[in-house]
Amino acid sequence: MAKQSLYFIVWQEGKHYVSQCLNADVSSFGDSRDEALQNLNEAVSLYFEDEDVEPALIENPEIISAPGDNA
Repeated sequence: MAKQSLYFIVWQEGKHYVSQCLNADVSSFGDSRDEALQNLNEAVSLYFEDEDVEPALIENPEIISAPGDNA
């Protein structure tokens, strides 16, 4: 099984954190950054469950505020 490099982003939206995989149409959310990433890891694993790839774990995601964002 080959490992596939995946890219993720995390941002705060209101009181929740949203996490998204940029390589696949998969996203999740949580009450904290860590919870959002945990939920995304689970969702990505399920997404690739029947594929012949092993997604790499999320490492060093970053939260970036858009200009004019008061977060």
